[in-house]
Amino acid sequence: MAIFEVKVPQLSESVAEATLLQWKKKVGDAVGQDEILIEIETDKVVLEVPAPSAGVLTEIVVADGGTVVAEQLIAKIDSTAVASAAPSATAPAPAAAPAAVATPAAASAKSSGASAAPSAAKILAENNISAGQVAGSGRDGRVTKGDALNAVAGGAKSALPSAPIPTGDRPEERVPMSRLRARIAERLLESQANNAILTTFNEVNMAPVIAMRNKYKDQFEKVHGVKLGFMSFFVKAATHALKKFPLLNASVDGNDIVYHGYFDIGIAVSSPRGLVVPILRDVDQMNLADIEKKIAEFGVKAREGKLSIEELTGGTFSISNGGVFGSMLSTPIINPPQSAILGIHATKERAVVENGQVVVRPINYLALSYDHRIIDGREAVLGLVAMKDALEDPSRLLLDL
Repeated sequence: MAIFEVKVPQLSESVAEATLLQWKKKVGDAVGQDEILIEIETDKVVLEVPAPSAGVLTEIVVADGGTVVAEQLIAKIDSTAVASAAPSATAPAPAAAPAAVATPAAASAKSSGASAAPSAAKILAENNISAGQVAGSGRDGRVTKGDALNAVAGGAKSALPSAPIPTGDRPEERVPMSRLRARIAERLLESQANNAILTTFNEVNMAPVIAMRNKYKDQFEKVHGVKLGFMSFFVKAATHALKKFPLLNASVDGNDIVYHGYFDIGIAVSSPRGLVVPILRDVDQMNLADIEKKIAEFGVKAREGKLSIEELTGGTFSISNGGVFGSMLSTPIINPPQSAILGIHATKERAVVENGQVVVRPINYLALSYDHRIIDGREAVLGLVAMKDALEDPSRLLLDL
């Protein structure tokens, strides 16, 4: 017998614990080397745990929904065993649970279409609860052991429902925050509590950028293999302003101001799990094609849950693009320990006055939120004006003016 231990991967220093989502194998199943056994959710990313060896999964130490720490043992694989038709053991279940018996609830769990982990199905059957009465917090709504235990403890009605509870004309639904959502909530409250946040606004005529993009977008895509979007212009304009006003790129550490001699810009990206902010590092050394390629890569990784902790850690400044959802104006919240964040919005045709004449221009409203503890209004306003000037005359970015 050769036993291989399956352990939680190393987590970053900022991540204390994680949550197991859903085992893809049950005890007694054959597994291949490097086959993904389970996904682990941290407050930043979802990590995949591969099998360290081919063999048979002989023990699941921590069931679906369990809280774990780095390097913790969660399962065992016997590389010399042969998979059996029926598992000889099951995932951990409550010690006081009686032997499973066939009940109407067990039949209902199968017929209702609800998906439950083996350990969860056993607990529900023993307590005459249908899987259809319990919300699954696992992947694709699967009922985990934790969901089942909650249902047993509080009754099926107090278990987290997968559909609104019928309460006459006023249905309600209660679901738990994901670890990521809880962390986002914590950081936003921390930001508002610890920073003196103020926001300044300006408007930018996007016509020059639009004209440049329309002129070169086909050739750009042919040469660089990526579409020329607008975000790369905003990133370059922001970097241009950060060089002129270093306080916008600084952070507070106790009573010290830390000036960063590099430009790592976080780009807010929507993912199925919520908002994530991967980091474009050393943006001042990137051209428009480099930026567009990296943003496209981040977008794919965010949708697939493949962003690494390293890609989400750090950053000296952030950009949030509410315009992709149609936002006209917003006041973005600083991402600590950063001291400023740029919010960009939907570009719309608006009537503006130029040389005493009313003309129609594609206008985008920019919002710069900043920590007033270290950034005065002068630096914030002039920094935003520098971004505006760079976008209204993109040649400035080429000439570094």
